[in-house]
Amino acid sequence: MLKRAAKTLGSPRLSALAANMRLDAFTKVIGNIDEMVAALTQEKADDVKQKDFCDKSLNENAKAQTLKARDIDEHESNLASLDSKISQLTRSVKDLNAQVDEMKTQLKRAGEDREIENQDFQHIVEDQRATQSLLNNALKVLEGVYKKKDEGYSALQEPVGPPAPAGFGEYKKAGGAGGVIGMIEQIVGEAKQLETDAINAEADSQKGYETFVKDTNKSLNEKHRAITDQNAEKAQAEQDHTTASTDLDFAEGEQRENEKENSDLHGSCDFTLKNFDVRQEALTQEMEALGQAKSILKGSKFTAFLERK
Repeated sequence: MLKRAAKTLGSPRLSALAANMRLDAFTKVIGNIDEMVAALTQEKADDVKQKDFCDKSLNENAKAQTLKARDIDEHESNLASLDSKISQLTRSVKDLNAQVDEMKTQLKRAGEDREIENQDFQHIVEDQRATQSLLNNALKVLEGVYKKKDEGYSALQEPVGPPAPAGFGEYKKAGGAGGVIGMIEQIVGEAKQLETDAINAEADSQKGYETFVKDTNKSLNEKHRAITDQNAEKAQAEQDHTTASTDLDFAEGEQRENEKENSDLHGSCDFTLKNFDVRQEALTQEMEALGQAKSILKGSKFTAFLERK
């Protein structure tokens, strides 16, 4: 309008004013293009920065999850090992206690058997000694009787008075006396031998019993020490199990935090990572187009005129 008026009126001032208005519009457009290019450049740089951040953060998160998963595996393996150890020690202590009970039972039975054997021994010795005493007394009596008879028999060798009536035989020494005495002496010897055998057997039994008691008590002491040691080891394993369980819970909590962080990162980064190349290309093309537009505008006669002024 202003240009047409200038031509109609033939006013150079109006013509100059119209030219200046067009030049001002070109200047604003070029300025806007520069601002847009600057904004696009910043956006492009921001995308690069965001991509670098996402790549770094996701890589660090993946490493953290891998390391934490390894920690969790170690804690779980340690717990499984401690569970096995506690179970094994529990069974072992139970077996040792059963062995101790059995050894105490055997020790008690051995003492009872020893007492019965000793009572039997005393009865045997008493019986054999009583038998010997009785038979020795009988021997003394028999020896006294037969000694007197021997003396009487000698006196009867010369007959006194008239001959013996018919039916009476000749008086002779009792031929069986020596056999009875010998039999009694044999029985006394056997009784002595039985007494000796019983004494020897009692000594052997007592010695065997004392050895058994000594060996059993030694074994009992060893079992008790083993029970004490294994109970202490079990208590330590249970304490370690509690610590490992706590460590596992803490590690699993940290892993859950890592997984949440990973989810958050994907929420904020997936769009940038998936569309980065496309966006960079689009921004570049847009910046190139603006640059071309600016070049066109700067190459126009109005811009040239402005630059001359």
